[in-house]
Amino acid sequence: MNKLAYICFSMLLLSACGLNKQVDQLKAFEDCKYELKSADSMYIANIRVADVINKNGFDLSGTPRLALALLRKDVPFTAKLNLLIKNPSSELAGINQFEYKVLFKNHELANGIVDRTISVSPNGGETLVPIKVNSNLYSLLSDKEAQNAITDFLLAGREGKEEKKGIVTIKIKPTIGLGGKMIKYPGYITIDKEISSKILL
Repeated sequence: MNKLAYICFSMLLLSACGLNKQVDQLKAFEDCKYELKSADSMYIANIRVADVINKNGFDLSGTPRLALALLRKDVPFTAKLNLLIKNPSSELAGINQFEYKVLFKNHELANGIVDRTISVSPNGGETLVPIKVNSNLYSLLSDKEAQNAITDFLLAGREGKEEKKGIVTIKIKPTIGLGGKMIKYPGYITIDKEISSKILL
């Protein structure tokens, strides 16, 4: 009986140690510094975003494919955001995967999931995480205010015009694995980053 109790106690202790380790790694991940290094491969309705913008805004007349996509209410948008994560803490930062939302000036651009293990070494370690964005922008482009805000921002990065800054918000909901189960973070880690219009074009 004593042997059985010892085994049960040991299993509980190991489980608690595993949980503490995962919690420490999650806490370190929460305390990491985040930087949007670049955005590339940006396409809207399979057309490069840079080719869709002119001085008047979105050029629908010159891009019938985009006009047709708007009529169909299906405007596919794809991009790759490169997120640099820096870990200043003394603990390894690690998660199994994370859900994300990407917003520009409080307008949601995309959401999805990065289904891969991410670990960042302690004491200044860095890792670059590509976030593949794939969404339908119809509702966003139907909002004139949102369309104007995005157009003004993108135009500032072209033809030597004055550079503009904008706030991109990335919301991350990490998931950790414990005992064969995936446990989601209760809420989102919110990353507000001011970026230059020139980073996108």
